[in-house]
Amino acid sequence: MQQARSTAANRVSLIPVLHDNYVFVLHGDGPGAAVVVDPAVAEPVIAWLEERGLELEAILHTHHHHDHIGGAPQLLQRWPQAAVIASAADRERIPHQTQGVRGGEPLQLLARTAQVLAVPGHTAHHIAFYLPPTADDGGHLFCGDTLFAGGCGRLFEGTPEQMHQSLQQLAALPADTLVWCAHEYTAGNLRWAAAEQPGDAAIAARLQEVLTLRERQQPTIPSSIALERATNLFVRAADGATLRQLRGHKDLWKG
Repeated sequence: MQQARSTAANRVSLIPVLHDNYVFVLHGDGPGAAVVVDPAVAEPVIAWLEERGLELEAILHTHHHHDHIGGAPQLLQRWPQAAVIASAADRERIPHQTQGVRGGEPLQLLARTAQVLAVPGHTAHHIAFYLPPTADDGGHLFCGDTLFAGGCGRLFEGTPEQMHQSLQQLAALPADTLVWCAHEYTAGNLRWAAAEQPGDAAIAARLQEVLTLRERQQPTIPSSIALERATNLFVRAADGATLRQLRGHKDLWKG
C-alpha cells in the first residue's frame, strides 16, 4: 500500500551546511511536500529530503547573498516543478524566481498562510517569512540575516534606522515565535553583548547555556522572540542612532 503523503506543515528542521550556515526545511510528519528556506548549497539538502521521502514544493529566499541562494539551481534540476519565492524588487539579483513577493503580502505554504515581512537593513530588499501559530503548531520566523540570535546582520545596503525599524517589527511578533536565523553566530554575539553589558544577568545566563550547547556540538537555533527581546542588544536599542553605535562596537570587537 502506498504511504499517504502529508501536506500539513507542522515541523521545521535545520540542515547545517558550509561553515556556519543553516538551511531550513518546512515539512509535515511523514513523506510529502516540503519547503526549503535559503539553500546555500544543494547536495546535503537533496540527500536530506530524499532520505525522508519529501518532495520539494518551494524554495524561499530571504535575500540575494550567495550563501542563501547558491543551492537553488541544483535543487531545481532535481525538482524542476518547485516554485522559487523571493523579493519582487530583487529579481535581477535572485534568479529563477517564479513568484515575487513584497512586505505585507500573504503567502500560501503547505496549507498554511505565511506573511511576508519587509526587513531592510542587511540588504536593501531583505524579506522575512512569518508563519503564525496554528492549533497544532507554534509560530515560526525565517529571518535570514536580519535578526540573529543575540545579534543582527551587518549593514551592507541599509541604514541603522532601517535596521532598527526592521528589528522592532520582528520584536513585535508573539513572544513564543521561534526564530530561525541563518547562521550559527550566537556564541560570538553573546560574548560581545556580555562584554558590552557585564552586569546583565540575562545575557550572562544565556551565554552559558549557549556555550554548553556548542561544547556538545548542538545548534543554538531556534531562538525565540521573547529571548531576543530580553538579551539582544540590537533589539533592545532605543533608536537608529543607538543601533549605529552598537553596530560599530560589534564590528570593531575582538573577542
